[in-house]
Amino acid sequence: MKLKRGVRVCQIEELKHHERTEPRRLNALREEIESDGLLRLSIAVDINTKVIIDGHHRVRALEELNCTKIPVTFIDYQLPDIKVTVWRSGEIISKSDVINAGLGTIKLPPRTSKHLVNLQGKWKHVSAIEEQVNIPLKEL
Repeated sequence: MKLKRGVRVCQIEELKHHERTEPRRLNALREEIESDGLLRLSIAVDINTKVIIDGHHRVRALEELNCTKIPVTFIDYQLPDIKVTVWRSGEIISKSDVINAGLGTIKLPPRTSKHLVNLQGKWKHVSAIEEQVNIPLKEL
C-alpha cells in the first residue's frame, strides 16, 4: 500500500478544513512562521477530497500572512494504514465524520481528530509522514 502520494504546492483556496483553529495557537504559529520567514513542514491532505487531515493552523497562519500557496503531502485517507481517533477521552469520531465536516459548512472543534499512520507496524501521528520543505514565505 502506498500511503503518501508525494508533495505538491497547492492553492490554499482549494483545501477544505474539517476543524476550527485555536486563536492562541494560531497567533503563536503565525508569529513563528513570519519570524523564520519560511514554512518548515508540508501539511497532510486527502488526495480524493482535498480535506486537510493535519495542518489547519499552518494553513490559517499562511492565509493571515497573505500567502496563496502551501506545500501538501497528499495521502489516501481511506487506506487502512491511516486511522482517526480523538484527543479527548470519551469522544468518538470516524473518517466519514472528518470528511463530512471538511465538505460541509459545520466544522469540528479544534483538536477533535487525531490521525495516525501505520509505519512499519507502529502507529505514529500523521505528522511523521509530512515532508520537511523549508520554503520561503515569498514563494508562497
